[in-house]
Amino acid sequence: MSTHFSCVGCGKCCTDHHVPLTLAEARQWAADGGQVIVLVEAFLTDGPGLPEAQRDHVLRRSWGVPSGRTEARVAITFAAYNSGPCRNLDEDLLCRIYQRRPLVCRIYPMEINPHIPLRPEAKDCPPESWQDTQPLLIVGGQLQDPELARLIEASRQADRDDIQAKEVICAQLGIRTTALKGDGFTAYLPQMSAFAAAIDQVRQLTHWPAAGEWSFHVSGPGIADQLQAAGARVVSEAATTYAFIALQPA
Repeated sequence: MSTHFSCVGCGKCCTDHHVPLTLAEARQWAADGGQVIVLVEAFLTDGPGLPEAQRDHVLRRSWGVPSGRTEARVAITFAAYNSGPCRNLDEDLLCRIYQRRPLVCRIYPMEINPHIPLRPEAKDCPPESWQDTQPLLIVGGQLQDPELARLIEASRQADRDDIQAKEVICAQLGIRTTALKGDGFTAYLPQMSAFAAAIDQVRQLTHWPAAGEWSFHVSGPGIADQLQAAGARVVSEAATTYAFIALQPA
């Protein structure tokens, strides 16, 4: 199978998309006056929320934290919060920070998760982006651009390298509630001066503090029962400092 692709400059991928950021990119986003959203999911090793087919990938990009009588693995995403057009998109649908745009923008339309295949129908790009008159992107499952392959791996590696720092930053911001992977996300919109200060403080650490306890917010009693039976802590109070974004049908 071959996939052809070329950006046609429609701006759709720059509208209403929260763009995952590396730790350094998140700090720069804050310095530029942007808002970062913090998205958190977690799973129990060999228990609820662990997608067995993605086991190695999710373990590498998560961090072990206590939850009740067990250990959870949290995966934390710092993303540029874009409600509507990206703040860096100009009136001609061109990126004002193109030369220093985030890694995820550079690798689009490819996926960060190696277990998610590229599906043109899942992207916002118009049909003309995918016509066979466009340059070849993938041939027989192989990327044709070695520089793009390098950027994808750099993005995945940053996801792994940053996770412990992200957990400590969350602790400093009072972010201690996660969703169960596959059930949803907890979403936080931190005050950006506090967010930037937390990143700066973590960068000065000479050793990592022990992780504090995390709790799960889940979509229903059945999932709550599974987690509690496994020893995890589940919150029962309504969310006030975060939004719960459910992935399961209500």
